[in-house]
Amino acid sequence: MTALPVSEPFSAGVFLTYRCSGECSHCMYACSPTWRGDWISKDDLLEVLTQLSAKINKRYPPGFKKIGINHGLHLTGGEPFLNFELLLEATQIAARFRIPATFVETNCFWCSSDDDTKDRLLQLREAGLDGILVSVNPFILEYVPFERTEKAVRISKEVFGENVLVYQEFFYHQFKRLNIRSTLPFEDYLRMAGLQSLRYVELIPMGRAPYKLGNLYRRYPAKRFFDESCLEELTRDWHVHVDSYCNYMVGYCGGISLGDARNLESICEKGVDLNDHVIIRSLVSDMKGLYDLAVREFNYKELSEGYMSKCHLCVDVRRHLVQETARFKELQPREFYQQLL
Repeated sequence: MTALPVSEPFSAGVFLTYRCSGECSHCMYACSPTWRGDWISKDDLLEVLTQLSAKINKRYPPGFKKIGINHGLHLTGGEPFLNFELLLEATQIAARFRIPATFVETNCFWCSSDDDTKDRLLQLREAGLDGILVSVNPFILEYVPFERTEKAVRISKEVFGENVLVYQEFFYHQFKRLNIRSTLPFEDYLRMAGLQSLRYVELIPMGRAPYKLGNLYRRYPAKRFFDESCLEELTRDWHVHVDSYCNYMVGYCGGISLGDARNLESICEKGVDLNDHVIIRSLVSDMKGLYDLAVREFNYKELSEGYMSKCHLCVDVRRHLVQETARFKELQPREFYQQLL
């Protein structure tokens, strides 16, 4: 294989920023309040949505508005409500291009009053937003008072009707049963709900999770993952992300750019030149190639405590490479790797 094929996306998420009001332990994209001001520019936003609309729109019937986790377009981050004016403009652009099932994803930190919450949601609906996804889990609960989440769900249903996703419903109802009102440290949550509740967390072992939550999982030596590859993850077409730097990222693989999303037509037509993207070439072959490269050329040391998954091994090797060299252009954005710990 000399080029990695890239399918046209069926659905996409656009990061308005990596900056967030919290620093969740499970975050796949290492978002936090300490990210520098990296909001996507209005010109880039226009170009990215132009490119995405040309691909996504033809995958849905005209007028399709039913939102879903992997349907249409979601505006995300980071926390998009940290810059409401930009979120409003992104919504207007998406509506102008008739992108189906456009919704926003939020942790609800901003829902301090009923009036302000409803006003903002009505403005977004008027601008063309189809719905909202409210994120609910024990990690967000450390930063966002649960009464704000409840407020967001209640008022969102008034504004958007059935086009409200509570992700994840299990935790929303569990927090209500536990009568949680404010924020709650993760350790206190585990004491109240028990470790078994984590079975319901869709905890993908990449990004920040291996570093902050790895103690909850069994670890293995690097060689256990040597015969695994990331070909399936890097070639899937059912959901992609474009970040605020216009990096085109397949699936949930934060810190790996397949190219500039402003040139999406070229990416989908030509694929990714594997001779020019050494890290991606290694990942679509087997994990051992990536590991050997890092050990041989950049003095990578295997973690003595081991790894919880192939994704943990992958991100730790990549983090080391970014610290040692600027040679690998697909390892973007570089600040992602600085925000992991």
